Amino acid sequence: MTTPPAHDSASADASTSPPPAPSPRRTDPRLTAAIVASALFMQNLDSTAVMTALPAMARELGEEPARLGAAITAYLVALTVFIPLSGWVADRFGAKRVFMLAIVLFTIASVLCGRATGLAELVAARVLQGLGGAMMLPVARLLLLRQVRKDEILTAMTWLTMPALIGPIMGPPLGGLLTDTLGWRSVFLINLPIGVLGLVMVAWRIAPAPVAPPGPPDVAGLALTGAALALVMFGLETVGRGITPPFVSEATLVVGLLTGWVAVRHCRRVARPAVDFALLRIPSFWQAAGPGTLFRIGAGATPFLIPTLLQIGFGHSASEAGLVSFATALGALAMKPLARPVLRRFGFRATITVCCVLAAASIALSASFTAAWPLWSVFLVLALSGLLRSLQFTAISALAFADVPAERFSAATGFFATLQQLAPALGVVLATATLEASATLAGRPHGTLATADFALAFLVAAGLALAAAPFFARMAPDAGADVSGHGVGVRRRRGA
Repeated sequence: MTTPPAHDSASADASTSPPPAPSPRRTDPRLTAAIVASALFMQNLDSTAVMTALPAMARELGEEPARLGAAITAYLVALTVFIPLSGWVADRFGAKRVFMLAIVLFTIASVLCGRATGLAELVAARVLQGLGGAMMLPVARLLLLRQVRKDEILTAMTWLTMPALIGPIMGPPLGGLLTDTLGWRSVFLINLPIGVLGLVMVAWRIAPAPVAPPGPPDVAGLALTGAALALVMFGLETVGRGITPPFVSEATLVVGLLTGWVAVRHCRRVARPAVDFALLRIPSFWQAAGPGTLFRIGAGATPFLIPTLLQIGFGHSASEAGLVSFATALGALAMKPLARPVLRRFGFRATITVCCVLAAASIALSASFTAAWPLWSVFLVLALSGLLRSLQFTAISALAFADVPAERFSAATGFFATLQQLAPALGVVLATATLEASATLAGRPHGTLATADFALAFLVAAGLALAAAPFFARMAPDAGADVSGHGVGVRRRRGA
């Protein structure tokens, strides 16, 4: 009797076994990132365009511009309060479903803002906008991270970070144009077609992520964290603006910081905290969340300083200032094809450290701007600065999740998104405080600014951004290698 060949046995076994299920078709990570980024672009565009429209809004609603600043504060407070909840909600109900709901909420709230007839109605709509916006950024990143491999994270983050860079630059000139031609309400109503398009694309092209029951939420941690963020953000947004009675903003800040201390102690004691501070033990996440936030604060001062200097210091019109500021967005766009080859060639440590120094130098170079500088030369400096900052932001965002286990993505996205929202606000506070202190020390009347005040503000911002470089330099040489691809081939040849 002849024994059948081994491959015949295997074939027989295979014929009696059910055929393997076809693997689900994966969406191109660049397409996924571009789709979710469209919603983030709407959010970032709105938040900056509204500031340009504030004077017109105040005139029509019969309010003082300072009082109308409550509409800005309400949005930022709602944004920061609800972000820590986003990870749990996404796990509980599904990231795709929550992201679509966030787009719907933000779009409906935008329409309500555009139809507001009074301050109270506008503030209420802005709070609803903040709720939708709070779910957008962390859930968008979570949705993306769950659909890409480690080696695709860098490409995905490159596409995802573009709205955060382009939206704030396009916002002021677009907000001014819409306000002058169609009225301030159009600044909000422009979100309607963008939101509808984004919703359709998400529903059509983004695959749903599996739902994993996250267990009961940390109610006490969420309450403490939300209260701390709300108090700190309210204090930062109102201090020195005359909106609140004397010392209320300062007292709110102190209470907020104390509440934050209690929240940190609570979150470090419970098993499933609202904010997982244990993530900071992951070296790559710590580098992105700690020194990375320090850099973001310094860089976050420049989007406020540049247009203000061009208008108040040099006497240019709002449209001229907006067009020159747009150079930063062009620099960011030029960076997009460079991020992957640069990080693959040099790795995260060298790239982020050197880029930190160069970006800080470009901010410091802005301190030399005078009215004698041709606008084209200012444009070139800002374009270079935009390229460097864009590369830095992309690298930091990718590094943050390079070594985070998949089961902790929800906690990591909420934590990191909160820091991303706080950093630009702190950057503006840093800029305004430096400007006021410089003018006071020079003996000028309150509100009277000179070019020297802006020069000092740029130098302070550059110094803070540069302070992150020594921390980046202590990063492990192979940090995030699976994401950057730096040295992977060498390790494989060595059998590592």
